[in-house]
Amino acid sequence: MSFIMKLQWFFKLRWPHYTIAISLMIIMNIMAVVPPKIIGNVIDQIRNSTLTANSLNLTVLFLLGLAILGYTIFFSWLNLLFGSSILLEKELRSRLLKHLVRMSPSFFQRIRTGELMALATNDITAISNTAGFGVLTLVSTVVGTSIVLVAMILFVDIQLMLASLLPLPILVYAVNKIGKKMRTHFLAAQESFGHMNDHALESISGLRVLRAYVQESKDIEAFDNVTIAVMHKNLRVAFVNALFQPVISTIVGLSYAIGIGYGSYLVFHNQITLGQLFTFNIYLGLLIWPMISFGEFINILQRGNASLDRVDSILAQQPEVQDGEYITQVSRVTNIEMKQLSFRYPGAPTDSLQHISFQLQQGDTLGIVGRTGSGKSTLLKQLLRQYPIEPGKLRISDVPIEDISLNQVLQWIGYVPQEHLLLSKTILENIKTGKPEATMDEVKQVVEAACFTKDIEQMNLGWNTVIGESGVMLSGGQKQRTAIARALLVDPEILILDDVLSAVDAKTESRIISNIRQLRQGKTTLIATHRLSAVSHATWIIVLEHGRIVEEGTHEQLLLLDGWYKQQYNHQQLEAAILNEGKESTND
Repeated sequence: MSFIMKLQWFFKLRWPHYTIAISLMIIMNIMAVVPPKIIGNVIDQIRNSTLTANSLNLTVLFLLGLAILGYTIFFSWLNLLFGSSILLEKELRSRLLKHLVRMSPSFFQRIRTGELMALATNDITAISNTAGFGVLTLVSTVVGTSIVLVAMILFVDIQLMLASLLPLPILVYAVNKIGKKMRTHFLAAQESFGHMNDHALESISGLRVLRAYVQESKDIEAFDNVTIAVMHKNLRVAFVNALFQPVISTIVGLSYAIGIGYGSYLVFHNQITLGQLFTFNIYLGLLIWPMISFGEFINILQRGNASLDRVDSILAQQPEVQDGEYITQVSRVTNIEMKQLSFRYPGAPTDSLQHISFQLQQGDTLGIVGRTGSGKSTLLKQLLRQYPIEPGKLRISDVPIEDISLNQVLQWIGYVPQEHLLLSKTILENIKTGKPEATMDEVKQVVEAACFTKDIEQMNLGWNTVIGESGVMLSGGQKQRTAIARALLVDPEILILDDVLSAVDAKTESRIISNIRQLRQGKTTLIATHRLSAVSHATWIIVLEHGRIVEEGTHEQLLLLDGWYKQQYNHQQLEAAILNEGKESTND
Protein backbone atom coordinates (compact mmCIF):
# COMPACT_ATOMS: atom_id res chain seq x y z
CA MET A 1 0.00 0.00 0.00
CA SER A 2 2.84 2.41 0.82
CA PHE A 3 4.27 1.86 -2.67
CA ILE A 4 0.92 2.81 -4.23
CA MET A 5 0.64 5.90 -2.02
CA LYS A 6 4.12 7.08 -2.97
CA LEU A 7 3.31 6.69 -6.68
CA GLN A 8 -0.30 7.78 -6.53
CA TRP A 9 0.48 10.68 -8.91
CA PHE A 10 1.36 8.15 -11.61
CA PHE A 11 -1.49 5.73 -10.92
CA LYS A 12 -3.95 8.64 -11.04
CA LEU A 13 -2.51 9.61 -14.41
CA ARG A 14 -2.68 6.08 -15.83
CA TRP A 15 -5.75 4.73 -13.98
CA PRO A 16 -7.76 4.05 -17.20
CA HIS A 17 -4.94 1.86 -18.55
CA TYR A 18 -4.49 0.01 -15.26
CA THR A 19 -8.27 -0.41 -14.88
CA ILE A 20 -8.61 -1.95 -18.34
CA ALA A 21 -5.53 -4.13 -17.86
CA ILE A 22 -6.70 -5.43 -14.46
CA SER A 23 -10.23 -6.01 -15.79
CA LEU A 24 -8.84 -8.07 -18.68
CA MET A 25 -6.67 -10.02 -16.25
CA ILE A 26 -9.75 -10.81 -14.14
CA ILE A 27 -11.57 -12.03 -17.26
CA MET A 28 -8.55 -14.20 -18.10
CA ASN A 29 -8.59 -15.72 -14.61
CA ILE A 30 -12.32 -16.46 -14.90
CA MET A 31 -11.79 -18.07 -18.30
CA ALA A 32 -8.99 -20.21 -16.82
CA VAL A 33 -11.38 -22.10 -14.49
CA VAL A 34 -13.74 -23.08 -17.33
CA PRO A 35 -11.58 -25.71 -19.16
CA PRO A 36 -10.91 -27.84 -16.03
CA LYS A 37 -14.66 -28.06 -15.36
CA ILE A 38 -15.32 -29.06 -19.00
CA ILE A 39 -12.54 -31.66 -18.90
CA GLY A 40 -13.93 -33.10 -15.64
CA ASN A 41 -17.38 -33.40 -17.24
CA VAL A 42 -15.89 -35.17 -20.26
CA ILE A 43 -14.12 -37.65 -17.96
CA ASP A 44 -17.39 -38.37 -16.14
CA GLN A 45 -19.14 -38.81 -19.50
CA ILE A 46 -16.44 -41.29 -20.58
CA ARG A 47 -16.78 -43.18 -17.30
CA ASN A 48 -20.57 -43.25 -17.65
CA SER A 49 -20.36 -44.08 -21.40
CA THR A 50 -22.48 -41.04 -22.30
CA LEU A 51 -19.89 -39.16 -24.40
CA THR A 52 -20.89 -38.67 -28.07
CA ALA A 53 -18.80 -37.60 -31.07
CA ASN A 54 -20.93 -34.50 -31.56
CA SER A 55 -20.55 -33.34 -27.94
CA LEU A 56 -16.80 -34.04 -28.06
CA ASN A 57 -16.39 -31.96 -31.25
CA LEU A 58 -18.35 -29.10 -29.72
CA THR A 59 -16.20 -29.27 -26.60
CA VAL A 60 -12.96 -29.19 -28.60
CA LEU A 61 -14.17 -26.25 -30.73
CA PHE A 62 -15.26 -24.38 -27.62
CA LEU A 63 -11.87 -24.91 -25.95
CA LEU A 64 -10.10 -23.80 -29.16
CA GLY A 65 -12.19 -20.63 -29.35
CA LEU A 66 -11.53 -19.97 -25.68
CA ALA A 67 -7.79 -20.28 -26.31
CA ILE A 68 -7.89 -17.77 -29.20
CA LEU A 69 -9.93 -15.33 -27.14
CA GLY A 70 -7.56 -15.78 -24.22
CA TYR A 71 -4.56 -15.02 -26.46
CA THR A 72 -6.16 -11.77 -27.64
CA ILE A 73 -7.00 -10.68 -24.10
CA PHE A 74 -3.53 -11.67 -22.86
CA PHE A 75 -1.85 -9.60 -25.59
CA SER A 76 -4.02 -6.58 -24.76
CA TRP A 77 -3.48 -6.44 -21.00
CA LEU A 78 0.21 -7.23 -21.32
CA ASN A 79 0.74 -4.17 -23.57
CA LEU A 80 -1.33 -1.91 -21.33
CA LEU A 81 0.36 -3.01 -18.11
CA PHE A 82 3.99 -3.10 -19.18
CA GLY A 83 3.55 -0.05 -21.42
CA SER A 84 2.58 1.88 -18.29
CA SER A 85 5.59 0.56 -16.36
CA ILE A 86 7.94 1.64 -19.16
CA LEU A 87 6.32 5.09 -19.14
CA LEU A 88 6.89 5.29 -15.37
CA GLU A 89 10.57 4.45 -15.90
CA LYS A 90 10.88 7.26 -18.45
CA GLU A 91 9.02 9.75 -16.22
CA LEU A 92 11.13 8.95 -13.16
CA ARG A 93 14.39 9.33 -15.09
CA SER A 94 13.19 12.67 -16.48
CA ARG A 95 12.18 13.86 -13.02
CA LEU A 96 15.48 12.77 -11.54
CA LEU A 97 17.52 14.59 -14.19
CA LYS A 98 15.39 17.76 -13.94
CA HIS A 99 15.87 17.65 -10.19
CA LEU A 100 19.63 17.13 -10.41
CA VAL A 101 20.24 20.05 -12.78
CA ARG A 102 18.53 22.34 -10.25
CA MET A 103 20.63 21.24 -7.29
CA SER A 104 23.43 23.35 -5.87
CA PRO A 105 27.09 22.22 -5.67
CA SER A 106 26.79 21.29 -1.99
CA PHE A 107 24.32 18.55 -2.97
CA PHE A 108 26.92 16.90 -5.22
CA GLN A 109 29.47 17.16 -2.43
CA ARG A 110 27.17 15.07 -0.24
CA ILE A 111 25.95 12.57 -2.87
CA ARG A 112 28.42 10.53 -4.90
CA THR A 113 28.13 10.40 -8.68
CA GLY A 114 28.13 6.60 -8.61
CA GLU A 115 25.19 6.66 -6.22
CA LEU A 116 23.23 8.87 -8.60
CA MET A 117 24.04 6.54 -11.49
CA ALA A 118 22.78 3.57 -9.48
CA LEU A 119 19.54 5.45 -8.83
CA ALA A 120 19.07 6.29 -12.50
CA THR A 121 19.66 2.69 -13.60
CA ASN A 122 19.06 -0.14 -11.12
CA ASP A 123 16.69 1.61 -8.72
CA ILE A 124 14.37 3.12 -11.32
CA THR A 125 14.29 -0.22 -13.15
CA ALA A 126 13.27 -1.93 -9.88
CA ILE A 127 10.45 0.61 -9.41
CA SER A 128 9.29 0.08 -12.98
CA ASN A 129 9.24 -3.70 -12.45
CA THR A 130 7.05 -3.24 -9.39
CA ALA A 131 4.58 -1.07 -11.32
CA GLY A 132 4.46 -3.68 -14.10
CA PHE A 133 5.32 -7.23 -13.10
CA GLY A 134 4.46 -6.41 -9.48
CA VAL A 135 0.88 -5.49 -10.41
CA LEU A 136 0.66 -8.67 -12.48
CA THR A 137 1.74 -10.85 -9.55
CA LEU A 138 -0.58 -8.99 -7.14
CA VAL A 139 -3.64 -9.53 -9.36
CA SER A 140 -2.66 -13.14 -9.97
CA THR A 141 -2.31 -13.71 -6.24
CA VAL A 142 -5.49 -12.00 -5.07
CA VAL A 143 -7.86 -12.40 -8.03
CA GLY A 144 -6.51 -15.66 -9.40
CA THR A 145 -6.56 -17.38 -6.02
CA SER A 146 -10.05 -16.08 -5.18
CA ILE A 147 -11.54 -17.24 -8.48
CA VAL A 148 -9.96 -20.69 -8.22
CA LEU A 149 -11.15 -21.08 -4.63
CA VAL A 150 -14.70 -20.10 -5.62
CA ALA A 151 -14.56 -22.59 -8.51
CA MET A 152 -13.40 -25.32 -6.10
CA ILE A 153 -16.37 -24.63 -3.84
CA LEU A 154 -18.93 -24.45 -6.67
CA PHE A 155 -17.71 -27.29 -8.87
CA VAL A 156 -15.98 -29.71 -6.45
CA ASP A 157 -16.19 -29.78 -2.65
CA ILE A 158 -15.53 -27.19 0.09
CA GLN A 159 -14.17 -29.77 2.55
CA LEU A 160 -11.57 -30.96 0.06
CA MET A 161 -10.62 -27.35 -0.65
CA LEU A 162 -10.17 -26.46 3.05
CA ALA A 163 -8.11 -29.56 3.70
CA SER A 164 -5.81 -28.88 0.75
CA LEU A 165 -5.24 -25.25 1.77
CA LEU A 166 -4.26 -25.97 5.37
CA PRO A 167 -0.52 -25.35 4.62
CA LEU A 168 -1.17 -21.80 3.26
CA PRO A 169 -0.71 -19.93 6.58
CA ILE A 170 2.79 -21.42 6.75
CA LEU A 171 3.44 -19.96 3.27
CA VAL A 172 2.30 -16.49 4.32
CA TYR A 173 4.56 -16.52 7.39
CA ALA A 174 7.61 -17.83 5.52
CA VAL A 175 7.28 -15.38 2.63
CA ASN A 176 6.89 -12.43 5.03
CA LYS A 177 10.09 -13.36 6.88
CA ILE A 178 12.04 -13.90 3.67
CA GLY A 179 10.69 -10.63 2.21
CA LYS A 180 12.07 -8.59 5.09
CA LYS A 181 15.50 -10.15 4.65
CA MET A 182 15.29 -9.44 0.91
CA ARG A 183 14.72 -5.71 1.53
CA THR A 184 17.70 -5.45 3.88
CA HIS A 185 20.12 -7.25 1.56
CA PHE A 186 18.84 -5.45 -1.55
CA LEU A 187 19.46 -2.02 0.00
CA ALA A 188 22.99 -3.06 0.92
CA ALA A 189 23.60 -4.40 -2.61
CA GLN A 190 22.38 -1.15 -4.21
CA GLU A 191 24.61 0.95 -1.99
CA SER A 192 27.57 -1.26 -2.85
CA PHE A 193 26.75 -0.90 -6.54
CA GLY A 194 26.94 2.89 -6.10
CA HIS A 195 30.43 2.56 -4.59
CA MET A 196 31.52 0.47 -7.56
CA ASN A 197 30.22 3.10 -9.99
CA ASP A 198 32.17 5.77 -8.12
CA HIS A 199 35.41 3.82 -8.34
CA ALA A 200 34.91 3.10 -12.05
CA LEU A 201 34.26 6.78 -12.81
CA GLU A 202 37.32 7.91 -10.87
CA SER A 203 39.53 5.32 -12.56
CA ILE A 204 38.39 6.22 -16.08
CA SER A 205 38.54 9.99 -15.57
CA GLY A 206 41.94 9.74 -13.86
CA LEU A 207 43.42 7.17 -16.20
CA ARG A 208 46.26 9.43 -17.36
CA VAL A 209 47.30 10.19 -13.79
CA LEU A 210 47.23 6.50 -12.87
CA ARG A 211 49.46 5.67 -15.82
CA ALA A 212 51.80 8.57 -15.09
CA TYR A 213 52.37 7.28 -11.54
CA VAL A 214 52.33 3.59 -12.62
CA GLN A 215 49.39 2.82 -10.31
CA GLU A 216 47.35 0.71 -12.74
CA SER A 217 47.89 -2.57 -10.91
CA LYS A 218 47.01 -1.08 -7.50
CA ASP A 219 43.89 0.53 -8.90
CA ILE A 220 42.84 -2.76 -10.53
CA GLU A 221 43.40 -4.53 -7.22
CA ALA A 222 41.32 -1.92 -5.37
CA PHE A 223 38.56 -2.21 -7.97
CA ASP A 224 38.64 -6.00 -7.63
CA ASN A 225 38.04 -5.60 -3.88
CA VAL A 226 35.07 -3.32 -4.60
CA THR A 227 33.56 -5.72 -7.14
CA ILE A 228 34.08 -8.64 -4.75
CA ALA A 229 32.09 -6.74 -2.12
CA VAL A 230 29.34 -6.08 -4.69
CA MET A 231 29.37 -9.74 -5.68
CA HIS A 232 29.05 -10.96 -2.09
CA LYS A 233 26.15 -8.62 -1.34
CA ASN A 234 24.37 -9.63 -4.54
CA LEU A 235 24.99 -13.27 -3.71
CA ARG A 236 23.17 -12.68 -0.42
CA VAL A 237 20.29 -11.20 -2.40
CA ALA A 238 20.34 -14.19 -4.75
CA PHE A 239 20.47 -16.60 -1.78
CA VAL A 240 17.42 -15.02 -0.13
CA ASN A 241 15.64 -14.89 -3.50
CA ALA A 242 16.39 -18.58 -4.03
CA LEU A 243 14.58 -19.42 -0.78
CA PHE A 244 11.22 -18.35 -2.23
CA GLN A 245 10.79 -21.18 -4.74
CA PRO A 246 11.75 -24.12 -2.48
CA VAL A 247 9.44 -22.87 0.28
CA ILE A 248 6.55 -22.40 -2.16
CA SER A 249 7.19 -25.72 -3.92
CA THR A 250 7.29 -27.61 -0.62
CA ILE A 251 3.98 -26.13 0.55
CA VAL A 252 2.37 -26.69 -2.88
CA GLY A 253 3.57 -30.31 -2.80
CA LEU A 254 2.02 -30.73 0.63
CA SER A 255 -1.27 -29.33 -0.69
CA TYR A 256 -1.17 -31.78 -3.62
CA ALA A 257 -0.56 -34.68 -1.26
CA ILE A 258 -3.55 -33.70 0.88
CA GLY A 259 -5.70 -33.07 -2.20
CA ILE A 260 -4.97 -36.39 -3.86
CA GLY A 261 -5.15 -38.42 -0.64
CA TYR A 262 -8.32 -36.88 0.74
CA GLY A 263 -9.85 -36.53 -2.74
CA SER A 264 -9.37 -40.24 -3.44
CA TYR A 265 -11.06 -40.99 -0.15
CA LEU A 266 -14.07 -38.86 -1.17
CA VAL A 267 -14.25 -40.55 -4.60
CA PHE A 268 -14.09 -43.97 -2.95
CA HIS A 269 -17.05 -43.02 -0.75
CA ASN A 270 -18.95 -41.52 -3.73
CA GLN A 271 -18.95 -37.99 -2.23
CA ILE A 272 -17.37 -36.58 -5.42
CA THR A 273 -16.92 -38.02 -8.90
CA LEU A 274 -13.65 -39.00 -10.57
CA GLY A 275 -14.11 -36.08 -12.98
CA GLN A 276 -14.49 -33.68 -10.05
CA LEU A 277 -11.27 -35.01 -8.51
CA PHE A 278 -9.53 -34.50 -11.84
CA THR A 279 -10.97 -30.98 -12.06
CA PHE A 280 -9.87 -30.28 -8.48
CA ASN A 281 -6.30 -31.33 -9.22
CA ILE A 282 -6.21 -28.99 -12.24
CA TYR A 283 -7.55 -26.20 -10.02
CA LEU A 284 -4.86 -27.02 -7.47
CA GLY A 285 -2.34 -26.71 -10.30
CA LEU A 286 -3.82 -23.33 -11.15
CA LEU A 287 -3.07 -22.27 -7.57
CA ILE A 288 0.63 -22.97 -8.03
CA TRP A 289 1.23 -19.81 -10.09
CA PRO A 290 -0.69 -17.53 -7.65
CA MET A 291 1.33 -19.03 -4.79
CA ILE A 292 4.57 -18.51 -6.70
CA SER A 293 3.46 -15.04 -7.78
CA PHE A 294 2.74 -14.23 -4.13
CA GLY A 295 6.37 -14.91 -3.33
CA GLU A 296 7.47 -12.97 -6.42
CA PHE A 297 5.18 -10.10 -5.47
CA ILE A 298 6.72 -9.83 -2.00
CA ASN A 299 10.19 -10.02 -3.55
CA ILE A 300 9.49 -7.38 -6.21
CA LEU A 301 7.57 -5.16 -3.78
CA GLN A 302 10.43 -5.13 -1.29
CA ARG A 303 12.92 -4.24 -4.03
CA GLY A 304 10.63 -1.60 -5.50
CA ASN A 305 9.87 -0.08 -2.10
CA ALA A 306 13.55 0.06 -1.19
CA SER A 307 14.45 1.66 -4.53
CA LEU A 308 11.55 4.12 -4.34
CA ASP A 309 12.68 5.21 -0.88
CA ARG A 310 16.16 5.87 -2.26
CA VAL A 311 14.85 7.86 -5.20
CA ASP A 312 12.37 9.79 -3.05
CA SER A 313 15.13 10.71 -0.59
CA ILE A 314 17.00 12.40 -3.45
CA LEU A 315 13.92 14.07 -4.94
CA ALA A 316 12.95 15.36 -1.49
CA GLN A 317 16.15 17.38 -1.20
CA GLN A 318 15.69 20.96 -2.34
CA PRO A 319 18.33 23.32 -3.75
CA GLU A 320 19.75 25.66 -1.14
CA VAL A 321 19.18 28.67 -3.40
CA GLN A 322 15.61 29.25 -4.60
CA ASP A 323 13.53 32.17 -5.75
CA GLY A 324 12.08 34.25 -2.95
CA GLU A 325 8.38 34.80 -2.39
CA TYR A 326 8.49 38.26 -3.94
CA ILE A 327 10.40 38.66 -7.20
CA THR A 328 11.45 42.05 -8.59
CA GLN A 329 11.44 42.37 -12.36
CA VAL A 330 14.71 43.83 -13.67
CA SER A 331 14.97 44.47 -17.40
CA ARG A 332 18.75 44.96 -17.77
CA VAL A 333 22.02 45.10 -15.87
CA THR A 334 22.92 48.74 -15.15
CA ASN A 335 25.35 48.08 -12.29
CA ILE A 336 26.72 45.42 -9.98
CA GLU A 337 27.48 46.18 -6.34
CA MET A 338 28.95 43.98 -3.65
CA LYS A 339 28.88 45.55 -0.19
CA GLN A 340 30.73 44.04 2.77
CA LEU A 341 29.94 40.49 1.61
CA SER A 342 31.31 37.58 3.61
CA PHE A 343 30.87 33.95 2.62
CA ARG A 344 31.63 30.56 4.13
CA TYR A 345 31.24 27.21 2.36
CA PRO A 346 28.84 24.78 4.07
CA GLY A 347 30.77 22.86 6.72
CA ALA A 348 33.90 25.03 6.40
CA PRO A 349 35.48 26.31 9.67
CA THR A 350 36.36 29.78 8.35
CA ASP A 351 35.07 32.36 5.89
CA SER A 352 36.33 32.10 2.31
CA LEU A 353 35.41 35.74 1.64
CA GLN A 354 35.51 38.53 4.19
CA HIS A 355 33.90 41.95 3.79
CA ILE A 356 34.25 42.19 0.01
CA SER A 357 33.04 45.46 -1.54
CA PHE A 358 33.19 46.82 -5.09
CA GLN A 359 30.91 48.53 -7.59
CA LEU A 360 30.73 48.17 -11.38
CA GLN A 361 28.76 50.19 -13.88
CA GLN A 362 27.45 48.75 -17.14
CA GLY A 363 30.35 48.22 -19.53
CA ASP A 364 33.02 48.05 -16.79
CA THR A 365 35.59 45.29 -16.46
CA LEU A 366 36.61 43.95 -13.04
CA GLY A 367 39.95 42.18 -12.65
CA ILE A 368 40.35 39.79 -9.73
CA VAL A 369 43.90 38.66 -8.91
CA GLY A 370 45.72 37.07 -6.01
CA ARG A 371 47.61 34.01 -4.91
CA THR A 372 46.24 30.51 -5.39
CA GLY A 373 43.45 29.88 -2.87
CA SER A 374 42.89 33.57 -2.18
CA GLY A 375 39.16 33.33 -3.06
CA LYS A 376 39.00 34.49 -6.69
CA SER A 377 36.73 31.69 -7.95
CA THR A 378 34.63 31.85 -4.79
CA LEU A 379 33.96 35.55 -5.37
CA LEU A 380 32.83 34.93 -8.97
CA LYS A 381 30.49 32.12 -7.89
CA GLN A 382 28.49 34.56 -5.77
CA LEU A 383 27.03 36.01 -8.97
CA LEU A 384 26.02 32.50 -10.08
CA ARG A 385 23.97 32.05 -6.89
CA GLN A 386 25.32 28.58 -6.26
CA TYR A 387 25.21 29.11 -2.49
CA PRO A 388 23.04 31.24 -0.18
CA ILE A 389 24.57 34.63 0.66
CA GLU A 390 23.80 37.37 3.15
CA PRO A 391 20.68 39.32 2.10
CA GLY A 392 21.29 42.70 0.53
CA LYS A 393 25.06 42.23 0.20
CA LEU A 394 25.04 41.72 -3.59
CA ARG A 395 22.93 43.93 -5.84
CA ILE A 396 22.27 44.02 -9.57
CA SER A 397 20.70 47.21 -10.95
CA ASP A 398 20.27 48.37 -7.31
CA VAL A 399 18.10 45.29 -6.53
CA PRO A 400 19.27 42.58 -4.07
CA ILE A 401 20.19 39.52 -6.11
CA GLU A 402 17.98 37.30 -3.93
CA ASP A 403 14.96 39.35 -5.06
CA ILE A 404 15.67 38.66 -8.74
CA SER A 405 14.55 35.43 -10.42
CA LEU A 406 17.32 32.85 -10.45
CA ASN A 407 16.64 32.06 -14.12
CA GLN A 408 16.86 35.76 -14.97
CA VAL A 409 20.25 36.10 -13.28
CA LEU A 410 21.62 33.03 -15.08
CA GLN A 411 20.31 34.30 -18.43
CA TRP A 412 22.37 37.44 -17.96
CA ILE A 413 25.58 35.52 -17.25
CA GLY A 414 28.05 33.78 -19.52
CA TYR A 415 30.37 31.69 -17.36
CA VAL A 416 33.67 30.11 -18.37
CA PRO A 417 35.03 28.10 -15.39
CA GLN A 418 38.55 26.81 -14.85
CA GLU A 419 37.45 23.24 -15.56
CA HIS A 420 35.75 23.28 -18.93
CA LEU A 421 32.84 20.88 -19.47
CA LEU A 422 32.90 19.85 -23.10
CA LEU A 423 30.50 17.32 -24.60
CA SER A 424 31.41 14.29 -26.68
CA LYS A 425 30.10 15.97 -29.80
CA THR A 426 31.53 18.02 -32.66
CA ILE A 427 33.33 21.31 -32.11
CA LEU A 428 30.45 23.15 -33.76
CA GLU A 429 27.86 21.52 -31.49
CA ASN A 430 29.95 22.35 -28.40
CA ILE A 431 30.27 26.01 -29.35
CA LYS A 432 26.53 26.26 -30.11
CA THR A 433 25.52 24.65 -26.79
CA GLY A 434 24.09 27.88 -25.36
CA LYS A 435 22.63 29.09 -28.66
CA PRO A 436 21.73 26.18 -30.98
CA GLU A 437 19.99 28.50 -33.45
CA ALA A 438 23.15 30.57 -34.08
CA THR A 439 24.22 31.10 -37.69
CA MET A 440 27.63 30.08 -39.00
CA ASP A 441 28.59 33.75 -39.38
CA GLU A 442 27.94 34.29 -35.67
CA VAL A 443 29.90 31.16 -34.78
CA LYS A 444 32.85 32.14 -36.97
CA GLN A 445 32.92 35.60 -35.39
CA VAL A 446 33.28 34.29 -31.82
CA VAL A 447 35.72 31.56 -32.89
CA GLU A 448 37.87 34.23 -34.50
CA ALA A 449 37.64 36.32 -31.33
CA ALA A 450 38.84 33.27 -29.34
CA CYS A 451 41.78 32.83 -31.78
CA PHE A 452 40.61 29.30 -32.55
CA THR A 453 39.97 29.50 -36.30
CA LYS A 454 43.35 28.14 -37.44
CA ASP A 455 43.17 25.21 -35.01
CA ILE A 456 39.79 24.15 -36.42
CA GLU A 457 41.00 24.49 -40.02
CA GLN A 458 43.94 22.18 -39.31
CA MET A 459 41.68 19.39 -38.01
CA ASN A 460 40.78 16.64 -40.49
CA LEU A 461 37.02 17.10 -40.17
CA GLY A 462 37.12 20.80 -39.30
CA TRP A 463 33.89 21.93 -37.61
CA ASN A 464 32.60 18.34 -37.59
CA THR A 465 35.52 17.00 -35.54
CA VAL A 466 34.23 14.99 -32.60
CA ILE A 467 36.29 16.07 -29.61
CA GLY A 468 35.57 13.06 -27.37
CA GLU A 469 34.37 12.90 -23.80
CA SER A 470 35.35 16.07 -21.87
CA GLY A 471 37.24 17.24 -24.96
CA VAL A 472 39.89 14.54 -24.68
CA MET A 473 40.97 15.13 -28.31
CA LEU A 474 41.81 18.79 -27.63
CA SER A 475 44.79 20.39 -25.89
CA GLY A 476 44.34 22.48 -22.77
CA GLY A 477 44.50 25.74 -24.74
CA GLN A 478 42.02 24.48 -27.33
CA LYS A 479 39.57 23.49 -24.60
CA GLN A 480 39.82 26.95 -23.08
CA ARG A 481 39.26 28.71 -26.40
CA THR A 482 36.30 26.45 -27.22
CA ALA A 483 34.71 27.38 -23.90
CA ILE A 484 35.41 31.10 -24.46
CA ALA A 485 33.82 30.98 -27.93
CA ARG A 486 30.78 29.19 -26.48
CA ALA A 487 30.31 31.92 -23.85
CA LEU A 488 30.82 34.76 -26.34
CA LEU A 489 28.23 33.29 -28.71
CA VAL A 490 25.35 33.88 -26.25
CA ASP A 491 26.49 37.53 -25.93
CA PRO A 492 25.71 37.73 -22.18
CA GLU A 493 25.14 40.91 -20.20
CA ILE A 494 27.75 39.69 -17.70
CA LEU A 495 30.74 37.62 -18.81
CA ILE A 496 32.67 35.74 -16.10
CA LEU A 497 36.10 34.38 -17.04
CA ASP A 498 37.69 32.30 -14.29
CA ASP A 499 41.38 31.88 -15.13
CA VAL A 500 40.54 30.70 -18.64
CA LEU A 501 43.74 31.79 -20.40
CA SER A 502 46.28 29.86 -18.34
CA ALA A 503 46.96 27.32 -21.12
CA VAL A 504 47.61 29.81 -23.95
CA ASP A 505 50.75 31.80 -24.60
CA ALA A 506 51.03 35.50 -23.74
CA LYS A 507 50.67 36.64 -27.35
CA THR A 508 47.47 34.67 -27.91
CA GLU A 509 46.17 35.84 -24.57
CA SER A 510 46.72 39.47 -25.56
CA ARG A 511 44.84 38.96 -28.83
CA ILE A 512 41.92 37.22 -27.13
CA ILE A 513 41.60 39.95 -24.49
CA SER A 514 41.68 42.61 -27.20
CA ASN A 515 39.00 40.81 -29.22
CA ILE A 516 36.78 40.38 -26.14
CA ARG A 517 37.05 44.09 -25.38
CA GLN A 518 35.91 44.94 -28.90
CA LEU A 519 33.01 42.47 -28.89
CA ARG A 520 31.80 43.42 -25.43
CA GLN A 521 31.75 47.18 -25.53
CA GLY A 522 29.03 48.43 -23.19
CA LYS A 523 28.76 45.10 -21.34
CA THR A 524 30.16 43.99 -18.00
CA THR A 525 33.06 41.54 -17.68
CA LEU A 526 34.69 39.93 -14.64
CA ILE A 527 38.08 38.27 -15.09
CA ALA A 528 39.92 36.20 -12.47
CA THR A 529 43.46 35.38 -13.50
CA HIS A 530 47.04 34.76 -12.42
CA ARG A 531 48.45 36.71 -15.39
CA LEU A 532 48.21 40.37 -14.56
CA SER A 533 48.57 41.36 -18.21
CA ALA A 534 45.07 39.91 -18.77
CA VAL A 535 43.50 42.54 -16.48
CA SER A 536 45.77 45.55 -17.06
CA HIS A 537 42.98 47.12 -19.16
CA ALA A 538 40.32 46.55 -16.48
CA THR A 539 38.26 49.45 -15.12
CA TRP A 540 38.96 48.26 -11.58
CA ILE A 541 41.24 45.59 -10.15
CA ILE A 542 41.05 43.97 -6.72
CA VAL A 543 43.80 41.89 -5.11
CA LEU A 544 42.62 39.13 -2.77
CA GLU A 545 44.55 37.57 0.10
CA HIS A 546 42.87 34.95 2.33
CA GLY A 547 39.45 36.13 1.17
CA ARG A 548 40.09 39.82 1.85
CA ILE A 549 40.75 42.72 -0.50
CA VAL A 550 44.28 43.88 0.30
CA GLU A 551 44.75 46.15 -2.70
CA GLU A 552 42.43 47.71 -5.26
CA GLY A 553 42.46 50.31 -8.01
CA THR A 554 43.33 50.64 -11.68
CA HIS A 555 46.44 49.04 -13.15
CA GLU A 556 48.37 52.32 -12.92
CA GLN A 557 47.23 53.00 -9.36
CA LEU A 558 48.24 49.54 -8.17
CA LEU A 559 51.70 49.91 -9.65
CA LEU A 560 52.17 53.05 -7.58
CA LEU A 561 51.26 51.22 -4.34
CA ASP A 562 54.43 49.12 -4.46
CA GLY A 563 52.55 46.12 -3.03
CA TRP A 564 51.91 42.52 -4.12
CA TYR A 565 50.43 43.60 -7.46
CA LYS A 566 53.52 45.58 -8.50
CA GLN A 567 55.91 42.85 -7.34
CA GLN A 568 53.97 40.18 -9.21
CA TYR A 569 53.66 42.34 -12.33
CA ASN A 570 57.41 43.06 -12.44
CA HIS A 571 58.13 39.37 -11.87
CA GLN A 572 55.87 38.32 -14.76
CA GLN A 573 57.29 41.00 -17.04
CA LEU A 574 60.81 39.74 -16.28
CA GLU A 575 59.79 36.16 -17.02
CA ALA A 576 58.25 37.24 -20.33
CA ALA A 577 61.42 39.15 -21.28
CA ILE A 578 63.67 36.19 -20.49
CA LEU A 579 61.39 33.88 -22.49
CA ASN A 580 61.45 36.20 -25.49
CA GLU A 581 65.24 36.42 -25.35
CA GLY A 582 65.43 32.64 -25.29
CA LYS A 583 63.20 32.39 -28.36
CA GLU A 584 65.28 34.98 -30.23
CA SER A 585 68.51 33.10 -29.38
CA THR A 586 66.97 29.86 -30.66
CA ASN A 587 65.90 31.52 -33.92
CA ASP A 588 69.42 32.95 -34.42
